[in-house]
Amino acid sequence: MNLNKWTRQIHRWLSIAFTAGVILYMIAMGWGQPPAWMGLLPLLPLIALLLTGLYLFVLPYVARARNAQRSGGNWALGEKKAS
Repeated sequence: MNLNKWTRQIHRWLSIAFTAGVILYMIAMGWGQPPAWMGLLPLLPLIALLLTGLYLFVLPYVARARNAQRSGGNWALGEKKAS
């Protein structure tokens, strides 16, 4: 697998970990006041989700810029150089 596929797969598993952390925190709240560290538990996968999500968000723009640079066009508009 290349880096993009690994990043997507990690992003998916992190979302599962984040959801599980939030559910565990809600269950703990039902039993009474949970410890402070338990409230911070979902933040670990959330930070990693932010980083992988930003990477995945930027990917199409970087690819478009690279392709336009190779073809000599304007990457922002997706234009190609007139031959």
